[in-house]
Amino acid sequence: MSIIAEIAEHVQSVSFDQLKEEVVLRAKERIMDVIGCIVGGADGSGNAALRGLVEEWGGKQESTILVFGNKVPAPYAALVNSLMARSYDFEPTGPFMEGKSIPGHISGTTVPTAISVAEKCELGGKDLILALVIGDDLASRLLHASNFNIDSGWDSTGIVNAFGASAIACKLLRLDENQVRNAFGIVVNFLGGTFQNIFDAAHTFKLPQGFSAFAGIFSAELAKRGFTGTKDPLLGKHGYFSLYCKTYDLTFLTKDLGKEFYADSTCKPYPCCRSNHASIEAALEILTLYDITAEQIEEVIVDVPPIAFNFVVGQPFRIGDVPQINAAFSLQYTVANAIVRRSMELEHFTDEYIRDDKILELIKRIKLEPNMPPDAPLSGRVRIKTKDGTEFVKEVRVPKGSNIFTPLSLEEKREKFFKNVRFSKKIEWERAKEVLKMIEELESLDRISRLIDRLVA
Repeated sequence: MSIIAEIAEHVQSVSFDQLKEEVVLRAKERIMDVIGCIVGGADGSGNAALRGLVEEWGGKQESTILVFGNKVPAPYAALVNSLMARSYDFEPTGPFMEGKSIPGHISGTTVPTAISVAEKCELGGKDLILALVIGDDLASRLLHASNFNIDSGWDSTGIVNAFGASAIACKLLRLDENQVRNAFGIVVNFLGGTFQNIFDAAHTFKLPQGFSAFAGIFSAELAKRGFTGTKDPLLGKHGYFSLYCKTYDLTFLTKDLGKEFYADSTCKPYPCCRSNHASIEAALEILTLYDITAEQIEEVIVDVPPIAFNFVVGQPFRIGDVPQINAAFSLQYTVANAIVRRSMELEHFTDEYIRDDKILELIKRIKLEPNMPPDAPLSGRVRIKTKDGTEFVKEVRVPKGSNIFTPLSLEEKREKFFKNVRFSKKIEWERAKEVLKMIEELESLDRISRLIDRLVA
């Protein structure tokens, strides 16, 4: 059996009873995290433009634009909800597979896709969880096989996420194996997305994962109607791996398929690029131990791995058209913010906070060096030198948030959800508590629409 046939058979046949309790729990945590980020990111810069366009286009009222409540065709709802989820770069990241952590943002596509299609099809929590687990797993396996990294150029959210979203839609729409294969053969024609979006701090950095959500639903719907796609979208002569991967390794692509389910494995504690987190944590730990003020500091040296140094976070901090994106993808800004404010909150990525003279002045004294080992890609070390000659040093190899190595507690994950609610001011507090309870008991929910009703302001 070919790989694409094996995957299609798996998508069509796997059942909820095959999921281990831990897999279901982690899926619900990702749903909680993404929904929180959608609420927190509802008014993110640029979102109103896309939402307004989609509402202007109109169409069949199938699925809800969360928070705002308008109903639009399911692919459009998933697109907008995915965009909102990515607004503060706060949603789950980093699948961990076969001892390897891979940079990626899968859940910001897959959760909105699953919610939109489950609502359209009037399905319940078990259906949503099962489809989400299948889609997350496929996207994670493809990401691992692709040898993707942040220096690859392509933005993986616009590539592997589309296959994951397509698998989710296929499962919820009850497609047969042949239709699933065709859906994958259709969705391969949507793949795209560039990291230049992030380097340029443009609104478009949020689009690839939204386009994947749209493409996944579109491909499944079209395949359901008999439309055919390329026969082998993964390993064909001009298939996914030959077109989008510099190198690839198929060893684990289908290993233990249906037995092991992979997904994003990090719940971010800070609303910014994961490459910043170790340095933020190191700075905060120094400030917890020592009473240092920004005025006392002569110089701050931030040591990072070469891959982070050469990525967008290593650029000199500048305020452009969208300051929040500049700040979220800047080591200099986030370390300065951690030192001055001794915390890292969503509010700190709004214009007023970003343009604070205290922050901008300290940034001038922050220097980045590519001195951390390449085999510790998320590590960071902060050296704070004060004007009296004292030096304070802290190193972090794996920052908080990894479910594998440095997990947040369930209570911390819940608090993150409520932080998003407080920041957004869109959802009433009691309603937010109801939402959280419904997510934690999601497998017993008979209609996803009951949850969605509580997610409208």
